[in-house]
Amino acid sequence: MARTREFDTEAAVSRAMELFWARGFEATSVRDLTHHLGIGQGSLYAAFGGKDGLYRAALEHYRTTLAAAALRGLEEETDARAAIRTLLTERIRIAAGEGGRGCLAVNAVCERLPSDAATRRTVRDMQEAGREALAEVLRAARERGEIAERCDPHTVAAFLVTFLNGLLVSSKITPDARSLEPLIDVALTTLD
Repeated sequence: MARTREFDTEAAVSRAMELFWARGFEATSVRDLTHHLGIGQGSLYAAFGGKDGLYRAALEHYRTTLAAAALRGLEEETDARAAIRTLLTERIRIAAGEGGRGCLAVNAVCERLPSDAATRRTVRDMQEAGREALAEVLRAARERGEIAERCDPHTVAAFLVTFLNGLLVSSKITPDARSLEPLIDVALTTLD
């Protein structure tokens, strides 16, 4: 008779996400994971198919929790510049935290691509969602006259996502949010 799973898989994925975020995929062993999660190796393989499966689950968890929360924050603010500034500032602060752990999604791209197609799809989906959310905020702002008429919402949104990716990498090199935040003012001049 098969044993029933004796651990909370959602909690395990969340804890694994933190470990992968802190160490990266390659530097995190199955032994590290089982020790950190308090589960046996057999349980890890039964629930996730192995380290790769747990990593994909952790990256998906990041997408549906932290990344999704950042996009919801865009919807809550009525002023486009303030919404974009808050999004960029918060992402930098998170990435610079804990000694410069960066962004799990950007870290995944830097570490796992081009060979990991699943990671590419997940991160591409995150980035597309970010571009679309920003483009919608910018479209509405342009209609209200808050930003220059010449601003193409899709192009500016793509620029902001690319800019943010660079900031997130920079936060690993210089884990000081205050030194990176002034760059946001420069990026926001694209709305003038």
